[in-house]
Amino acid sequence: MPSLPALAAFAALGYLCGSIPFGLLLTRLFAGKDVREVGSRNIGATNVVRAAGKLPGALTLLLDAAKGALPAYLALHAGGFRLAAPAGLCAFLGHLYPPWLRFRGGKGVATALGVFAVLAPWAALCGAAAYGAILALTRVSALGSLGGAAVVLIAAIALRAPAEVIALCAVIDALILWRHRGNLAELRHKRAH
Repeated sequence: MPSLPALAAFAALGYLCGSIPFGLLLTRLFAGKDVREVGSRNIGATNVVRAAGKLPGALTLLLDAAKGALPAYLALHAGGFRLAAPAGLCAFLGHLYPPWLRFRGGKGVATALGVFAVLAPWAALCGAAAYGAILALTRVSALGSLGGAAVVLIAAIALRAPAEVIALCAVIDALILWRHRGNLAELRHKRAH
């Protein structure tokens, strides 16, 4: 069992890494715009593409994934899954609730992908493939994100990932669903009309 100081240190590291708003910074750098005033107003990669183009969007995706992967990787090697799962969760929460943006962050899908690429790489690969397939079929990133997140959890269970990782998948899935509630309401409204 990790010590309390180690848990606190890696939780803080995860949160601080996760809270870096790469989408906001890159959109300002490449386009001189505030991504929160464009499209969906989200700071994630999909909206960065709308606001600033494909290159900043791709960089945002990579950096948002990296800020989840780095603390999870360091914690995993320092104390195993019992230390890495809380560190990964805190990185994810840092993206959702960054203090620098008045706790109004993104939806966390890329950051979650980075966490799971370290803690459950095969499950993460399955989730990424599901995201790509659903996006190709529907052209709706939100549906791809929700489907991909669900597949990560199913794959983690099927591949017998450690209990801490499965619990983390379940918590992150619930939060991703919650963060996409506006998108789902919008989709329902469009289908009704």
